Amino acid sequence: MATTENRQVQVQKQEQRQIQRLTQQQMLQVKLLEMPLSEFEQSVNAELDDNPALETVSPDDALYDDDRLETADGGGESFEEQSEREAREDALDSALENIGRDDEMPDTAYERHGQNTAADYEEIVYGDQVSFYDKLKEQMAEEELDEQQQEVMEYLIGSLDDDGYLRKDLETISDELAIYHNINVTVKEVEQMLNILQTFDPPGIGARNLQECLLLQMKRKETDNKGQETRRLLHQVLAHHFDAFIKKHWRKIQDALQLSDYQLEELQKEVKRLNPKPGASLSETQGRSIQQITPDFIVDTADDGTVTFSLNNSDIPELKVSPSFTEMVETYKNNKEGMSRQAKEALLYAKEKVDKAQGFIDAVKQRRHTLYITMKAIIGWQQRFFQDGDEADLRPMILKDIADKTGLDISTVSRVSNIKYAQTRWGTFPLRYFFSDGYVTENGEEMSTRKIKVILKEIIDQEDKRKPLSDEALTKMMAEKGFPIARRTIAKYREQMGIPVARLR
Repeated sequence: MATTENRQVQVQKQEQRQIQRLTQQQMLQVKLLEMPLSEFEQSVNAELDDNPALETVSPDDALYDDDRLETADGGGESFEEQSEREAREDALDSALENIGRDDEMPDTAYERHGQNTAADYEEIVYGDQVSFYDKLKEQMAEEELDEQQQEVMEYLIGSLDDDGYLRKDLETISDELAIYHNINVTVKEVEQMLNILQTFDPPGIGARNLQECLLLQMKRKETDNKGQETRRLLHQVLAHHFDAFIKKHWRKIQDALQLSDYQLEELQKEVKRLNPKPGASLSETQGRSIQQITPDFIVDTADDGTVTFSLNNSDIPELKVSPSFTEMVETYKNNKEGMSRQAKEALLYAKEKVDKAQGFIDAVKQRRHTLYITMKAIIGWQQRFFQDGDEADLRPMILKDIADKTGLDISTVSRVSNIKYAQTRWGTFPLRYFFSDGYVTENGEEMSTRKIKVILKEIIDQEDKRKPLSDEALTKMMAEKGFPIARRTIAKYREQMGIPVARLR
């Protein structure tokens, strides 16, 4: 009789792989780099409150050091030395009391001012400016997304125009993620993230055209029973009679759907409740954040064309590691023998805070350096624009161009360019404004797509509105002005600028 014996064999295999992980210090540098100036200032102040080993550099520090030198040879302990010793002891007592509390949640503004009236609380809320980008990221945090999905979602949010539309096609976004961020995702995966983004507030956000924007808003209203029949009819109009809708051919719509005059009137009232620019409405509800932008760079152009710039440090103080804490660490290190358990705990706590303070200072310096060399490269590339402020003088420039010029990674340049602003003689601009794709003509000449759009818009603005120019006519006029581009390219740029076809102008 034959028996079959099953055996499990364990095989041990040694494999060497190289895995790159960001250190805590690198993660801190990335985090600070991404922050706009207002958020960075809040982060610095929060770190000063949280870490007793981190201090601001006072103008009186040098004077104080001179006083100590004068009394150092006087014998005994001077009044200043005694005060410093007492301050060190107080700092140590405070440090010991705070051991284990670092991870506790701070009190909210409302909890700290429990006696405030409703009006006071309202003032606190309005004082906190939340950007359009940050509001959408807050909603993103409520979704269960893995790390790659979060990065795709952030890129989609960053690709939205000011009115809340996504005018880049998904294939382009998929390519840009692969080229600039080393994130390989299919168009379908990008679309899945877009579908989630389109569920965010305000309704209509992330739409790719007006029709999709209005349909998204109607979809949100379906759960409300009041006026359900009117909304059903409007949904039908938007989905199946959109061409007549944008031309305001209401009688044609009324005949097609066999509507009464009352139904038509209710339909028109419902249309007025829709918002064709959801992004603009969000900016208004967030404390008019557009008007309160704080520039990260101050660019100055002299009359002779010389361009200089500086980082806007606002109210951000210079930082240093507390001398009291560093001396405390050295004192304990030199007296390790016979050290009590409490003293050892104090040593470990003080050392941890000193290391953290130094790491934060280094990250702040790295942030300043990265911002400086990036802005310097952008100004060098777009010199003519900063000299005369003419948008048509912006050269083709992509993230890789600045990355190559600075030696930084493309992802780093992307982080610097995101939600940061430069104040110039010609106005305040987001850094993304200075980036644009290039268009290569048949004879090999490279042109900025932004410059092409500027010229195209000028031609359309100056056309005879009684006889608007067709795309073919626009193509000929652009060629006459030295921009020999195809008719389909004209149509593409016209649509990107939100300019309708000739018969609708």
